[in-house]
Amino acid sequence: MLVVSLLVALFFLGSFLWAIKTGQYEDDYTPSVRILFEDDLISNNNQNKNQHGSTKI
Repeated sequence: MLVVSLLVALFFLGSFLWAIKTGQYEDDYTPSVRILFEDDLISNNNQNKNQHGSTKI
């Protein structure tokens, strides 16, 4: 059981190091302001639909 828990811990450590290496934590500003612009994206998406529910081309 000790070996299994060490393997799981090494897996999570490796995943964390991989995320850092690939730049997952570089942009810390955008997620904090993304919620402010979400409503604009939804309303624009609804405006692009016509009466039958299909999108404009």
